[in-house]
Amino acid sequence: GEGRPVIITRSGSITNSISTGPACLPEKKVELQILHDIINTRQHTLDLTMIQRTLLRQTRALSSSIRSAPRTAISKPQFLPATRLPARGPLASARWYATEPEAKKDGEAAASAEGKTEAKAEDPKKKELEAKEREIIDLKDKYVRSVAEFRNLQERTKRDMQAAKDFAIQKFAKDLVDSVDNLDRALTTVPHEKLNAPEKSEHLQDLVSLYEGLKMTEGILMSTLKKHGLERFDPSVEGEKFNPNEHEATFMTPMEGKEDNTVFLTQQKGFKLNGRILRAAKVGVVKNN
Repeated sequence: GEGRPVIITRSGSITNSISTGPACLPEKKVELQILHDIINTRQHTLDLTMIQRTLLRQTRALSSSIRSAPRTAISKPQFLPATRLPARGPLASARWYATEPEAKKDGEAAASAEGKTEAKAEDPKKKELEAKEREIIDLKDKYVRSVAEFRNLQERTKRDMQAAKDFAIQKFAKDLVDSVDNLDRALTTVPHEKLNAPEKSEHLQDLVSLYEGLKMTEGILMSTLKKHGLERFDPSVEGEKFNPNEHEATFMTPMEGKEDNTVFLTQQKGFKLNGRILRAAKVGVVKNN
C-alpha cells in the first residue's frame, strides 16, 4: 500500500507521524498499529538491555574491588553473592548481601593465625635473649661478690700480718718476764739503809756496786723490751682504780684516807705487749664498806 515513510530514531521514537485521515484504508491502520507496538516493544527491550549491562559492569567492578581488598581489613563491609534466582523478565541480575559479622570473624581468625606465627618465630629469639640477660646478671653478681671477697681477704691478710708482726715475740716475752721478775726481786731485797749509809765498809761497798750494776742491767733490759713493744706497769705507784681487764685482785682490805677500789699494793707487776695485756698485775685493793 501507499503511505508516508516512518523514521525510527535510535531511541525507538517515531519522528514522522502517520496520517490517519479518511484516505487511509482500515488494513493500513492495523498494519501501522502492529508496527507501532513492535517498535515500543523493541524500545523497552533495548532499555532493559542497557540497564542490565550497566548493572553487570558495576557488579564486576565491585567484585574486583572485594577480591583486591586485604583480608585483615575487617573494618570495611564485605559482600558475598547471594543465590541467583530465576529471572522473571529479560533482565538477569545478581544481588549482593552484606556479611560483616562473618567477615569480621574471618579477619580475626586470619589476624590470630598471623599473630601466632609471628609469636612462634619470635619465641626462640626472646627465650635466647632472656637467657643471656639472666646470664649477665649472674656473672655481674659473681663479679661483685668476688671483688668484695678479694678486698676482705686483703684486709684480713693485712691485719693478720700486722698481728703476727706485733705479737711474734708473745711466747718469748711471756717466758722472759719471769726473768725480769727475778731481777726485780733481787733488787728489792737490798735494804735501803745499807745503800744510803754514810760510811760504807768494804763489803758494803761491794754490795752497793753490785746493786748499781743490776739496776743498770735492768734499765737496759727494760729499754730494749720497750723497743719491741713490751712494757711493765705498776698500778700502785699512781694509785689507779681497780680495772679487772688489767688487774688481778689478790686481796681487799679497808684503809683510811683512800677510796674504795683503789690499788694500794702491787704484789706482781703487769706487762703489756703492743697495748695488749700480756700479764695482769696482781694487786691489793681498798674496800672500806
